[in-house]
Amino acid sequence: MLSRSQIDRTVQAALDEDAPWGDITSETLIPELATASAELVAREAGVMSGGAVFDAAFRLTDPAVVVEVLVADGSAFARGDVLARVTGRARAVLQAERIGLNFVQRMAGIATLTASYVAEVADTRARIVDTRKTTPGLRAFERQAVRDGGGRNHRHSLSDAVMAKDNHLAVLTADGTDLTVALRSARERMPHTTHLEVEVDRLDQLDAVLAAGVDTIMLDNFDLDDLRTGVERIDGRAVVEASGGVNLETVRAIAQTGVDVISVGALTHSVRSLDLGLDVVIDSA
Repeated sequence: MLSRSQIDRTVQAALDEDAPWGDITSETLIPELATASAELVAREAGVMSGGAVFDAAFRLTDPAVVVEVLVADGSAFARGDVLARVTGRARAVLQAERIGLNFVQRMAGIATLTASYVAEVADTRARIVDTRKTTPGLRAFERQAVRDGGGRNHRHSLSDAVMAKDNHLAVLTADGTDLTVALRSARERMPHTTHLEVEVDRLDQLDAVLAAGVDTIMLDNFDLDDLRTGVERIDGRAVVEASGGVNLETVRAIAQTGVDVISVGALTHSVRSLDLGLDVVIDSA
């Protein structure tokens, strides 16, 4: 998902924000020719994500800095593992360290949390997907982290698919228009390659939505019994997505109702950054 140009554009903006006129602390205290080495160390177990982003923070600060990523994205690691090594001019290493850490800690946190959800639904048909509840400007980074954790991505943006949620349906039928008729009319105006998903929050909405021939039906905030009923009534005529009330304690039971997709906003909107450290040692002057 992440191209080098995407990474460089976002990381450069972060570097510019952090040191708009240089790092005056390092420039004042650290000899110009001093070199340093550093290790990215896991202070807790997790799943790696953001190796290329971590590298970019140092590369864009000083192309002569060498970053060796030792644990591949998507790989699990233990507390105490060395995830990457950095060598180069000490000023550059010190200037880039916080930006590199900020990105990799958050991405690894997302990958680690996603992997926990994926493990909970093992041996079911359900796949874990993210939502648009991402940090503005960092969506591609966070969604790559979801993939590194074994999850899947929902639509990337509002431009990718037609997804009619409760507010859309309220406006669409405000003049008394029949829901099936409104959805069929929308389908006729859509390109044939565009996916159509509709959110429902009651079982009695299903017949009208199914009659419109939609691709995915989201069952929003349904209890387990209604999820099972919804899956039975849809009966393979559309992809079934469950959303709302999903956490690590509930996700397996939701998966066991037979849904195809479980969308989890918590993967990105309330994740905790993983505890990683970068220990820097000045080598010489």
